[in-house]
Amino acid sequence: MTSSSVAAPERTVPRQGATTVAHTIPEIDGQDLKVLVEAGYRWLERHRDIVNALNVFPVPDGDTGINMVLTMRAAWAEIEHSSETHIGRVAQAVAQGALMGARGNSGVILSQILRGMAHSFRDKASIGPRDLAASLRAGSETAYKGVVKPVEGTILTVVREASDNAVRAAAVTQDFDFVMAHMLESAGEAVEKTPLLLPVLAAAGVVDSGGKGLFYILEGMLRGLRGEAVQLAGQPLLDEPKFASISVDPLNLPPIRYGFDVQFLVWGNNLDVEAIRAQISAMGDCPLVEGSSTLVKVHVHHFDPSVPLAYGISQGFITDVVVENMDAMAAAGMAPDDVKDELAWGSGRAVQMTAHAVHNVGVVVVAPGPGLEKVFLSLAMGPMAVVAGGQTMNPSTQDLLEAIESLDTDEVILLPNNSNVILAAQQAHRLAADLMPQKRVEVVPSRTIPQGINAVLAITVQDDLDKNVNNMTGALTDVITGEVTIAVRDASFDGVDVKKGDAIGLLDDRLSARGDNPAAVLFTLLEQMDAGDAENITVYHGDQIDSTAAETLEQQLIAAYPDQRIEIIYGGQPHYHFIISTE
Repeated sequence: MTSSSVAAPERTVPRQGATTVAHTIPEIDGQDLKVLVEAGYRWLERHRDIVNALNVFPVPDGDTGINMVLTMRAAWAEIEHSSETHIGRVAQAVAQGALMGARGNSGVILSQILRGMAHSFRDKASIGPRDLAASLRAGSETAYKGVVKPVEGTILTVVREASDNAVRAAAVTQDFDFVMAHMLESAGEAVEKTPLLLPVLAAAGVVDSGGKGLFYILEGMLRGLRGEAVQLAGQPLLDEPKFASISVDPLNLPPIRYGFDVQFLVWGNNLDVEAIRAQISAMGDCPLVEGSSTLVKVHVHHFDPSVPLAYGISQGFITDVVVENMDAMAAAGMAPDDVKDELAWGSGRAVQMTAHAVHNVGVVVVAPGPGLEKVFLSLAMGPMAVVAGGQTMNPSTQDLLEAIESLDTDEVILLPNNSNVILAAQQAHRLAADLMPQKRVEVVPSRTIPQGINAVLAITVQDDLDKNVNNMTGALTDVITGEVTIAVRDASFDGVDVKKGDAIGLLDDRLSARGDNPAAVLFTLLEQMDAGDAENITVYHGDQIDSTAAETLEQQLIAAYPDQRIEIIYGGQPHYHFIISTE
């Protein structure tokens, strides 16, 4: 009997809008699981900012809450409209959604927990509390196996201790409320103990963010089981479009100054990339045409979007059409230059491919800004896809898989370029083996943008995939990375005391400097990086630094380091004023 039947009130999980129930629930089915998954997702989303704030370093890129919410959202989307009552099949859909939508390290680990849980009752039409407890233990074991070097004091510890307590509770009673309440209690205690297991958490005065996110998911599920509210009325959803509300007064229309941003893909059998580039470049501003004989990406600013679109249609089959009115966006409050920068880069996944390939190994790179995208593309010797992402906007496993698939090559190297994207990259690598068996994918675990750039520079045309992977991996250690941003809270690490609003510097992911302004911290970092002994100093400036400030900085660096080769390059990355590399 399913949970939708009125004949079994003793076990049905309350549906949305129902009042809290006190009766025992000894068994649940697929529709009941839907209630729990949505409740866990909504409750986590309600507390995402709390989870985001649990950042070890006081940098403005706390994104664990966002990553876990988006992972849960992808899981919920797979079952939102499902009427399936078989819990095994519903759980498999949840796991698949989480697997493809996983973002960041915590999101990937969460997807592994859900995968292990789904596997444990894949053949069951309904489950009891003991099955649930056993599934959480299976999820814990799967998650531990999915991490090369498991670290205690993280979400792994929380899920393990929660599952252990759930198993003990299920041995006492066959009531879901009792078992899940003990599961949640144990998870909460484990979260509070994480600073005792991981000294860096104790130094920062925070608990583990991933573990806290899991706690909120479990708490939401318990509330869903009891029929309690999990979302505030009118609470804004995550990921609202950046330009979601643009209102135009018909009696006071904005001036026409910028026109339209037009983007589309052209598919064909024998496309002439150079001819398309010449035509698009002659049409308007900010032209960008990259691709191959079968697929070309076009971007241009034009006052009449029908002109580039008509030309695209004359060349082949066009898809992924985007037309944005830049004047309307400027009227909504964005500065004109910012409008153009944002539109040229986009807030989602950006895929480009080199037009003149001299190497048959494809490369997928993750980059957090339009300038850095161009840097990577300029270095490519073969097919390359650039996925928009980095801190605060970690790409999903699905994003990386689509980029891998977009490359017309059987061998692909994946560069995550961020420590919080490595697990998603490794998950994409594993899934690609099943979904794209004709392709061989390898991950070079770059943790920073300079490491990724150095890895691309290490590619040689004459070497095969294995040799290039070895060369690129070795190149990761040849570069030192510095980053400059603004502290979002007070903190103290390794003798460096910072206050909220201070400019701070990270040296290879370690807080090492503070100052009154980003430029001063940059010079402090260069001293710590022994820049005077380096041959090259490269600074990628973010979207907070205008061209005048960048030129002034370049002159200051040349004066301070006359024997080094200095490069100041627009990166366009958010949050970080400067990304620095010395080698």
